[in-house]
Amino acid sequence: MLDSAEYVKIFVGLLAIVNPVGAVPLFIAMTGGDSDQQLHRTVHQVAISVLIILLATLFLGDMLLEFFGISIASFRVGGGILILLMAIAMLHARTSSVRQTREEAEESIDRESVGVVPLAMPLLAGPGAISAVIMAAHRSDTLSHHLVIALGILLLSVVVWGVLRLAPWIADHVSATGINISTRIMGLVLAAIAVEFIADGLKGLFPTLG
Repeated sequence: MLDSAEYVKIFVGLLAIVNPVGAVPLFIAMTGGDSDQQLHRTVHQVAISVLIILLATLFLGDMLLEFFGISIASFRVGGGILILLMAIAMLHARTSSVRQTREEAEESIDRESVGVVPLAMPLLAGPGAISAVIMAAHRSDTLSHHLVIALGILLLSVVVWGVLRLAPWIADHVSATGINISTRIMGLVLAAIAVEFIADGLKGLFPTLG
């Protein structure tokens, strides 16, 4: 088990990566014209999908790394670089192509249901969030550690649900500039976390650096 401050740090990092407030404009664009019932159903789909994807990653991530023969140190470096690219895009207040390309965004608008793809995956619970969960899981091998992270993922899903339920209100009362400022702040936090991931991974690959 880690101390409580470390678990708070893990949760804040995941919240910065998922960045539900930054996804509000995309959510509004993809659900424009939907009835209230359809909107609520989509919000439920997104939140539940994010929960399932990240919980599956938490408990099955080790098997994935073992299958491909990837060391956790190498994964930390690769995942850190991936998260750093996302952070740089967030600092410029734009959606990283790591999450979704322009072609995918245009295609998704025509889909009947966007709750699972692309809103939950890859926009929210995308490669960055998956990488962060796997790296967090490797910080301890105890069941209690995994259960605390699972509780954090559940809380994160509730936050996603709450933000998307309030998406129409946020769009009406918060300017694009306000959302961009929030995204940039999250990007700054994310960049610092990514640098730590890369540094820890390099120390694992090259012990003399420690």
